[in-house]
Amino acid sequence: MRKQRILFIGAGRMAEAIFAGVLRTQKDYIEEIVVANRSDLARLHAMRDQYGVSVTTDWRDAVAKADVVLLAMPPQNHRDVLTQLAPYIKGQLVMTVAAGIGIGLLEETLPAGTPVVWIMPNTAAGIGESITLFTCGRHVEDKQRDVLNMVLAGIGEAVECTEQQVHDLTAITGSAPAFLYRMVEELELSAQGYGMAPETARRMVAQMIYGSAAMLKTGADPADLRDSVTTPGGATAAGLRVMDERRFSEMMQGAVEATNARAREMANE
Repeated sequence: MRKQRILFIGAGRMAEAIFAGVLRTQKDYIEEIVVANRSDLARLHAMRDQYGVSVTTDWRDAVAKADVVLLAMPPQNHRDVLTQLAPYIKGQLVMTVAAGIGIGLLEETLPAGTPVVWIMPNTAAGIGESITLFTCGRHVEDKQRDVLNMVLAGIGEAVECTEQQVHDLTAITGSAPAFLYRMVEELELSAQGYGMAPETARRMVAQMIYGSAAMLKTGADPADLRDSVTTPGGATAAGLRVMDERRFSEMMQGAVEATNARAREMANE
């Protein structure tokens, strides 16, 4: 595969996470990364200085030379940007990372035959540890899949899904890290309440999560792992009982459903 020029339209946290991961692990396959943002010049300049990317306030200047155009702006901006982008697309691979967008809007707005991909990474992409869901449009061929696989390998692991599955699972892979971090905040506060310094509390909780995740990655069943920690009638069982009494399961399912519903609303705004 020849070296690629990738244009990012949007310079937010997800764009940065993706190109940071790609530059760190796939640099041999990258000719140039261009990041476009209309207003925040300070952020563009900071990215240029930190990562060595090219920056611009007008993405139109960079489309013709791009092999890949990656849309990294909010869902509600997509229709306008795609309409403006369409006259400049001459076979480039177009990808979006926006929640709720799907393949249909890209294929109906861009020129016929344009290869399009919807990818849903999470912010761990910046350290190469994302789990990314993706689905491909009808016109994606092997050569575009090679480029896609290069980008995805640069940011972690990936799972190909149907378009509907990406809609349904975005809350679990993309948004759920925020749910986990919310739990971490509470555990840290509890540790601090027992006299631990904030930095020590964070290290303790982070290692607990890291070790627990490592055990899950062995393929062990989470229910079996939970049972291995829990002695009937013991201290852990008392904590789990509170979670059940306060309907932890309903809370988590409700969070997933609310996230997916809002993603659909944003895509239609």
